[in-house]
Amino acid sequence: MQKLTFFKGKWTWLLIVMLIIMVSSYFAEVGQPKKYPDYVSYSPFPTGVKAFYSYLEKEMDSVNKWTQPPNLLPASDKNQLVVMVEPSVTPNSDEIAEYITFMEAGNTILLLKENPRGLFDLRIMFNDEFSVPLTLADKNGRQYNSELESVVFFETDVQDEILLHSENGHPVALKRAYGKGQLIVANTPGWMTNGNILEADHLPILLTLIKEVNPETVFFNEYVHGQQDATSMVNVYPKWFSLVLIQGAILTCLFLWYQGKRFGMIVIPREDTVRFSDERIKALAAWYIRSRRFQDSLHIQADYVKLLLQERWGISYSKEWIDIERYLLEKLKGMPEAEIRSFLEGLSKILKEERLTKQEYLTWSKKLDQLRKEVEDNERTIGIPTREI
Repeated sequence: MQKLTFFKGKWTWLLIVMLIIMVSSYFAEVGQPKKYPDYVSYSPFPTGVKAFYSYLEKEMDSVNKWTQPPNLLPASDKNQLVVMVEPSVTPNSDEIAEYITFMEAGNTILLLKENPRGLFDLRIMFNDEFSVPLTLADKNGRQYNSELESVVFFETDVQDEILLHSENGHPVALKRAYGKGQLIVANTPGWMTNGNILEADHLPILLTLIKEVNPETVFFNEYVHGQQDATSMVNVYPKWFSLVLIQGAILTCLFLWYQGKRFGMIVIPREDTVRFSDERIKALAAWYIRSRRFQDSLHIQADYVKLLLQERWGISYSKEWIDIERYLLEKLKGMPEAEIRSFLEGLSKILKEERLTKQEYLTWSKKLDQLRKEVEDNERTIGIPTREI
């Protein structure tokens, strides 16, 4: 019992420690300011683009976030716009092919990236000659001011249409046709960030690019910012809640491991002071039954009962069972003489058999056990239980 109490106390302290860790983790997570990636549509930080996203939500009928791979884009629908702002995860060749398929179906991708080299076969050049504010002009000659510097400009192909260019004529934004759709790319993603969108003419510049399409549906692509699995538990639930679930799973595993030391309930607790416990007796009995050594087991049981007869009632151990009839008649006065004689004759005969069936063994073992109980319990009413012999 002391050992059991020790284990209970140890597990109580372990539960308390785990509870303290979970609570402290929760408050540590809640107390920390939330962090957002740059250029994502749900970030209120100066580096996020939530302001422009919210503006389009009010001005347009359908503005959503896109967090799935490009092959799941609804290419069958037309006049859709996918906004990709400074992708932190560069699309591979297969994904680029999926985006091109999406555009060829009659849709548009607006890509804002400082250095888009390697994407959609875009070619760039570097020019350190710029002034701040930078004056830009669109294809209609309208001028815009930008307070953001850039040394990256585009090298255009014959089929490209320049949408914005600097005073020196360097392309800042261009449009390239893909089937029934097009790619619009600009070199300054900072125009769309919360901290810069209201500076200079950044908002009119963005609206000029959007009006090139006049889309019915706009998707802000968060897949390119690492949000590849928005339905997973890590993204759906708060981090502190996910941490609590992980710690709970570890605690459950430890608890099940501890419980697995024993399979099933303990029928009889083992006492430390028992020299020859019931567990050993049961193990020996089970071994005799599995080995079908019924005759040996019955002989051992009969010898044990004869020893009790000698110790308690003074009947000599050396006498045969058939010869102790008159002694049992004196002790078992409530039992008919015919039953005692039948029991002794049957026991003498069965002990001489070389083989016993399981049913015979169980029958005579039960009768011997009833006689043992009668001998050990002298206060029991004589005759009533022994009739089962």
